[in-house]
Amino acid sequence: MEPRLSFVTLGVADMVRSRAFYERLGFKASSVSEEAVAFFDAGGVVLALFGREALAADAGLDAVGSGFRGVTLAHNVSSEAEVGRVLAEAVAAGARLLRPAEKAFWGGITSYFADPDGHVWEVAYNPFFPLDATGRVQLPPPAPETG
Repeated sequence: MEPRLSFVTLGVADMVRSRAFYERLGFKASSVSEEAVAFFDAGGVVLALFGREALAADAGLDAVGSGFRGVTLAHNVSSEAEVGRVLAEAVAAGARLLRPAEKAFWGGITSYFADPDGHVWEVAYNPFFPLDATGRVQLPPPAPETG
């Protein structure tokens, strides 16, 4: 498999509420979005919203579940000050603050919020993973193979 992430699809309980939340955060819905599904350009990855029940059925899974799902989404920023600004925007748009911005043990600044369906987002400044001119994280190159 080629290492690539194309879509992140969130199962949501109320499409109108969730779409409005992400639009308040500045995401712009694609023209192919419709009542049952919304697609947003997220800088090279597509963020999609789809009804929770329908998404679970599509995957052949039970839709019942709550609490931490073992997944977080992240929005990295280019400065410490931006973490607080983005977090405030999310809360103003209807997010629930999970953890305020604070110094992380690894040397950056991190915070967490939950969207209206409980999907967890991290807002972080990581001085070791700078952003390029398009806002994409620049990872250090892979380690050389040994052998």
